[in-house]
Amino acid sequence: MTKRTFNILVGLTLILGLLWSCHNKPKNGRTDTYSSGTMSFTSDESFSPIIEEMREVFEHTYPQATIKPIYTNELDGINSLMQTKVWLTVAARRLRDSEVKNFADRKLIARSIPIAYDGLALIVNNENPDTCISIKDIKRILGGEVTKWKEVFPQSKLGTFDVVFDNAKSSTVHFCVDSILGGKPINSPNIEAVKKSEEVINYVSTHKDAIGIIGSNWLNDARDTTNVTFKKNIRVVSVSRLDEATPMNSWKPYQYYIYNGNYPLVRTIYALLTDPRQGLPWGFSNFLQSPIGQKIIFKAGLLPARGNMAVREVVVSKN
Repeated sequence: MTKRTFNILVGLTLILGLLWSCHNKPKNGRTDTYSSGTMSFTSDESFSPIIEEMREVFEHTYPQATIKPIYTNELDGINSLMQTKVWLTVAARRLRDSEVKNFADRKLIARSIPIAYDGLALIVNNENPDTCISIKDIKRILGGEVTKWKEVFPQSKLGTFDVVFDNAKSSTVHFCVDSILGGKPINSPNIEAVKKSEEVINYVSTHKDAIGIIGSNWLNDARDTTNVTFKKNIRVVSVSRLDEATPMNSWKPYQYYIYNGNYPLVRTIYALLTDPRQGLPWGFSNFLQSPIGQKIIFKAGLLPARGNMAVREVVVSKN
């Protein structure tokens, strides 16, 4: 082979290599795989405790992967998904038919994957003696029909209801409007909208007239592996489906009462996935559904959507 022929072959090889690399360059500059790379995704802030546990275990399992959750409200989180700023978001509702069609029109397949069930908890100040409330009265409070504690609890010495939410655009507000008020707006005259779930707990713990609405995954005492002890600085109210709430017909958002249907304020947590590459968003969303992910959900006090729940009744002898 002559030197000229050799140089021509080398040149052609370099040109073909460049053309191949350009043709196979990842779309949008993405280089992540199912278990490696870096990705950001959005999540309603009320789920941050469970998401942080998931992230820590996932990154330990897959050391080449970096997960960056963006905690925001449900509305902005789903908007980021619709605008393809992210390929995954965690929310308390499934994608609507119109949203699924919007993705389909852009050649994207949208999936709503249930991962857990969360009891929406009502919390009051630790000095508040009222421990039971009915769905009917919750609706009256949120709708503005009653404004004072004694209108619901005649013996109460408290003043005006001070209703506290984590965020005006959160999944908590969305649940109250859709599932409690039947689509009507919240009309309570005294509403406090803070920024984070932790701030709801802090506000209620320092305001005697307050009643907060928050995801139950924020309430469990980490020291209690049975998930039946809530934080000591607030009181969790029992909720009844019946018009008149009593200790016998009211329930707290414990896992078992969510499981057997006794607790009435239950929402489903979804992983909303639109990733066209089956990259890291796929890997993390599948991890949320995996036996390990579902075990983390169970230990956090939520009810796993895909867990095999075995319930045993225990008879305690008094002898």
